Amino acid sequence: MLTAVAIIALILAVAIAAVLIRAATAPADFRIARTATINAPAEKIFPLINDLQSFKLWSPFEKDPAMRRDISTPSAGKGATYAWDGDKTVGSGHMRITESHAPSQVKLDLEMLTPFAASNKVAFTLAPRGSGTDLTWAMEGSSPFMMRVMGVFFSPDKMVGGEFEKGLANLKRITET
Repeated sequence: MLTAVAIIALILAVAIAAVLIRAATAPADFRIARTATINAPAEKIFPLINDLQSFKLWSPFEKDPAMRRDISTPSAGKGATYAWDGDKTVGSGHMRITESHAPSQVKLDLEMLTPFAASNKVAFTLAPRGSGTDLTWAMEGSSPFMMRVMGVFFSPDKMVGGEFEKGLANLKRITET
């Protein structure tokens, strides 16, 4: 007959095994994307995305007022860079614009250093829709095993996607006025 301690240990071992199996079978890559329709032409939205200096106006990741920023000169277009070091809510890292096609697309390489190291690709795509623009903010990259384990307990898509939604809403507010 199993003792209470043995039963608890068995339940715990099964739970850990279930988490590890679920993480092992999760996709090794991820893509998070959100789209908003903005009642403004792409030509009005594009400069706010293409100029890294403008991120302070709309990015939901600009939460730490004491965050240190290093933005290249020029701050817009292919080759422009932005490095930051902030509190635990924003972490630290850097990004570089790798492609800039006015007024339809901006692509960036994003390197997160803290709180988790990650190398991701980011794309902003602007597509005409009537007199407005559909703006899609997407990020993709690899999902290392430990990130997949954490993904069993929380949804990166909901967390990061929620921030993308805030940023798109900010861009909508700024450009529709």
